[in-house]
Amino acid sequence: MPKALKRFIQPALMILLGLVGLYFITIIYATGESLLAGVMLVTLAAFIWIYTSPRTYAYRYLFPGIGAALIFVVFPMLYTVRIGFTNYSSKNLLTYKRATQYLLEETYRAEGPTYTSTLHAEDGKWRLRLEDAEGSSATLVTEPFVVGPPKAWTLKAEPLAAPLAGEEMPLRELIEHQDFLKGLTVLLPGGGQVRMTGLREFAPARALYALNKDGSLTNNQDQSRLNPDFKTGFYVTASGDPVDPGFQVDIGWQHYVEIFTDAALREPFLRIFVWTLVFSALTVVFCTALGMVLAVLLNWENLRFRSVYRLLLFLPYAIPGFISILVFKGLFNNNTGEINLVLGALFGLKPTWFSDPFLAKTMILIVNTWLGFPYMMVVCMGLIKAIPNDLYEASAVAGAGPLTNFFRITMPLVLKPLTPLLISSFAFNFNNFVLISLLTGGLPDFLNTSVPAGTTDILVSYTYRMAFQDSGQKFGLGAAISTVVFLMVAAISIIQIRSTKIAEDTKR
Repeated sequence: MPKALKRFIQPALMILLGLVGLYFITIIYATGESLLAGVMLVTLAAFIWIYTSPRTYAYRYLFPGIGAALIFVVFPMLYTVRIGFTNYSSKNLLTYKRATQYLLEETYRAEGPTYTSTLHAEDGKWRLRLEDAEGSSATLVTEPFVVGPPKAWTLKAEPLAAPLAGEEMPLRELIEHQDFLKGLTVLLPGGGQVRMTGLREFAPARALYALNKDGSLTNNQDQSRLNPDFKTGFYVTASGDPVDPGFQVDIGWQHYVEIFTDAALREPFLRIFVWTLVFSALTVVFCTALGMVLAVLLNWENLRFRSVYRLLLFLPYAIPGFISILVFKGLFNNNTGEINLVLGALFGLKPTWFSDPFLAKTMILIVNTWLGFPYMMVVCMGLIKAIPNDLYEASAVAGAGPLTNFFRITMPLVLKPLTPLLISSFAFNFNNFVLISLLTGGLPDFLNTSVPAGTTDILVSYTYRMAFQDSGQKFGLGAAISTVVFLMVAAISIIQIRSTKIAEDTKR
């Protein structure tokens, strides 16, 4: 390939890529996703600059990972933080513009005849037949049209001169195209208009609201007015009653203030925060202790069938976690679980694992320890292998026993390099949503709270219930709590990085 042509192809491809990227970014921005469009624009500009400038040649190998991090890590994080400053919820889903449009599209039944409607095929198109239900006016038929995606459109109708020969649209297809027909306005020969008011019914309809210059809406039925309230995110009547649907507005730090000042929210939040810390810390302690003890036992050279034991003890980690959790949920069942059947047969006990808060927390720790100890065991086995045998030989000469070797040699030498992993495990369990969701769902619930919160909830499951299971589905409040949790985990990560640096300095 000639050099001149190669020099032309690269700039041409970059220009083409830039134009295509700008096209998609424009579409995304037009849908209202300005933050995503901004992140994509920055990523596209950085891509073109890095792959065209000779000075940034070394960064070409790093950019794919950086670009993916910007779109899949930085953007979701910024988007979550942004939602935390809004009133976004199931009642405030739309933008102000879309909520206004929704109200302007509402109609009410006006005076005039009602028409029974049917759709008839004609040369690959359809015609709408309107017959006066009371028989006081002539039967009408519209011009041919093609059924497509929902939109607002208008057709003219004229008196039916001859019976329609085409087959009538089946009820099943009519239901499928109902949204398309709702956007249809039929202009009558006398100057009136009708719209769809039922599956097989058209009637005179007028817009319920009219938009005023000051942004308020006038009700065409009773001449009352709706005014937009940008503090609550609703159109409100003269008496202050909100009208659905609501719209999104910025509320500043209100959610964050509510987290720490609202008594109804603060009390479960603090209790759940304490339990999250206890749950994460105890999980790390139990998994590490059990894994380390088993690692020491499996490194005993005189132990027969060590390979079999290693395989069996590693199986809990090899099995997908959600399967193990669901199995344990059945084993701990209060009435039919095998654990209660055994305890009942031996001791006459039938613990209520899922209804008693203390037993439910105990069950969660048991299951999480079972899921986590194999990994710690394997890591500790590797670390123990790295300990020089001279230390144990010298200890044996001094007459020390196994416990002395463990507490004076093995554990101190294993814990130092294991510290960063312990911090990572703590951070992971701080957000261990799958375990809580599949095993207890956060239950049993607190009885004295106005928000959904359970005694076994950790912060991430509490946030999920707040955002997706509450009657109001408070996405903004859930995003604010998620931001607080993120800051906590970020602090833990900083501690981990510093601990890793300390461990490296110690080795040197």
